[in-house]
Amino acid sequence: MDARQAALALARGRIAFGAAFLLAPGLAGRMWIGDDAKRGAAKVALRALGARDLALGLGVVIALDRGAPVRGWLEAGALADTADFAGSLIAGDSIPETARRGTLAIAGGSAAAGVALARALDEASDVY
Repeated sequence: MDARQAALALARGRIAFGAAFLLAPGLAGRMWIGDDAKRGAAKVALRALGARDLALGLGVVIALDRGAPVRGWLEAGALADTADFAGSLIAGDSIPETARRGTLAIAGGSAAAGVALARALDEASDVY
């Protein structure tokens, strides 16, 4: 899988996460923050998070499709993932342990992948 395909896969995953949090915040959010996701106020924040990820994922897909610069979209996604990682880490045991560990792994891995792909695709565009 080349960098372009990997960026597309990362973006599609972000779109799926975003759509899930936007359309079913109580269900999707429960996998991250536990039963608090059922609360109305939490659903507002979770939907906003979903819209953020949906927009970032679509930005990558559209930029790749149009041959436009994609580095900024990937870096923005990496920043968002870093914030999710930090927020989950700081939350400590106020969120379910299994969910926190999963979020740390997914957000940390996605942030690292986003940074690496941003660099790889930026360098690739210099070649053309």
